[in-house]
Amino acid sequence: MCGIIGYNGFRPAVPILIGGLKKLEYRGYDSSGVGVLSSQGEIVVRKTKGKIVNLEELIKQKPIPVSSLGISHTRWATHGEPNHVNSHPHSDCTQSIIVVHNGIIENYESLKTALQEKGHKFVSQTDTEVIAHLVEEYYKGDLFVAVKKAIAELRGAFALGIIAKDNPDLLIAARVGSPLIIGVGKGENFIASDVPAILDQTKKIVYLQDGEMAAIYKDKVEVFKFSGERIQTKVQTVKFNVDAVQKQGFAHFMLKEIHEQPNVVTQIIKRHIKGNKIDLGDFGLNAPELKAIKKIDIVACGTAYHAGMVGKYAIEKLARIPVSIDVSSEFRYRDPIINKNTMIVAISQSGETADTLAAVKEAKKKGAVVVSVCNVLGSSLVRESDGVLYTHAGPEIGVASTKAYTAQLAVLFLLAIKLAHVHQTISDKEYKNILAEFRKIPDAYVKCLADQKSIARIAKRNSHFGCFLFLGRNINYPSAMEGALKLKEISYIPAEGYAAGEMKHGPIALIDEYRAVVCITPESDVYEKMISNMQEIRARKGNIIAIATDGNLDIKNHATDVIYVPSTHNLLTPLLAAIPLQLIAYHIAVQLGCDVDQPRNLAKSVTVE
Repeated sequence: MCGIIGYNGFRPAVPILIGGLKKLEYRGYDSSGVGVLSSQGEIVVRKTKGKIVNLEELIKQKPIPVSSLGISHTRWATHGEPNHVNSHPHSDCTQSIIVVHNGIIENYESLKTALQEKGHKFVSQTDTEVIAHLVEEYYKGDLFVAVKKAIAELRGAFALGIIAKDNPDLLIAARVGSPLIIGVGKGENFIASDVPAILDQTKKIVYLQDGEMAAIYKDKVEVFKFSGERIQTKVQTVKFNVDAVQKQGFAHFMLKEIHEQPNVVTQIIKRHIKGNKIDLGDFGLNAPELKAIKKIDIVACGTAYHAGMVGKYAIEKLARIPVSIDVSSEFRYRDPIINKNTMIVAISQSGETADTLAAVKEAKKKGAVVVSVCNVLGSSLVRESDGVLYTHAGPEIGVASTKAYTAQLAVLFLLAIKLAHVHQTISDKEYKNILAEFRKIPDAYVKCLADQKSIARIAKRNSHFGCFLFLGRNINYPSAMEGALKLKEISYIPAEGYAAGEMKHGPIALIDEYRAVVCITPESDVYEKMISNMQEIRARKGNIIAIATDGNLDIKNHATDVIYVPSTHNLLTPLLAAIPLQLIAYHIAVQLGCDVDQPRNLAKSVTVE
């Protein structure tokens, strides 16, 4: 949720730390801070409320002495409101040890009470400050030993970066539950919450695993289990380049990522469709194992949950396997009925979503097979899974998910088609037909994006409405929910996504001339029912934006504005509906002057429960 970067090397640390924080700002931007060990041997901290530009201004006013060892943090507030005092880094009583932290310490209150009884003075409302004081309590000149003893007392999730005044050559990192990587350079090393933060510094990465801590020096990295056992590190080379985390001329990362979707799906097709066969590559489950599956449970959060809903429709329609879907945060609490013939499909862009990881661990206890749909190689979710479908969408910097969503849809459709083929629930003709239509999706995306100026004009005309309703039926009911989520995430306009048939059971009360309704109405066997819903809206003076199939002229008689998408197989229409829904949200948010890439109160990866 929060972003961490640390540096130990031979260059000035502050520019590297600030540059890295800017690339991590999508993880949180309530406040930020930098702490270094100066060349004079003093701990120096600068931190402030607000975005990183505020921190840069503070450092201009109060420069930091030259240093080649430091840690920094950009915050998404959990414990304590966003302000200077609660910003990271946090220090011990003597200002000799400083800590940055991503995660939540669940037992911080009991630890804080015990430390206060021993005379420790706390200044913030955060759970993180407990860590600094706990390390201080155990510190006897060896920072590594003190951190090792301190983290043995912590319950919850944490990724930590720690430095101390009396250990001028050492940066400590540790993680449980929250992501943390080590960047390996020449005469310098880094830590970060995510690869983009250090991609312009090094492509050599060590993925720190749960229950591991590292002693990071300028010229070496030593990794240990919390028990103290030394681990042989595996250095991996990141394949995407720095261009992937730059705007490349687009006004916002979100717009760039919307335009990357044709290429993302093209790459998925190249990887997984060989002739008339689906090759799931490193999926990890063979045909007999797939045939043994009798039930599927999908777990996900937010946008990934909407992708999972589409997956449910597709799998049940094609493979005739019963599918249930839960928001990950609720899955454990209903004591789900699952066994060895149940396949859990866990969807997470980052692979570090805390609620989804908890759901997976619960499912594994009950003997289920776990398959993950994920964008990040080596993530916690991938390591917990029996099989994985990588989306290979590349870094997604915009907080509102776009290309990650359509990549998830794409691989879920391929999984549905593969399951149908294995279970022999569709004919060879239908199998080949749907694959042929799937191959056309990237070209269809190009056509959708070519209509962007028209969509921008429609968005501008509708940006004054104070409330939006998104309606869809069947497999595009999840599309309606995703469209509503995109709009409210980045424009802050109240929006709801509904199954169109449910409109008359409540939401119709909202409709008048002051509301806009987006109706997802591609060619399908529920098209006429959607038209009936649109007539009900028109009778109440609602303003209708329709998303319809190319060539449908009749739709203009029922809608105020129409956005066309190319024709495709009924089941694949959510892939095409996604583009105009994303562009509507984007252009309305831009028209309203909102911060599209960094909407308030949100962060990209939700790594806390």
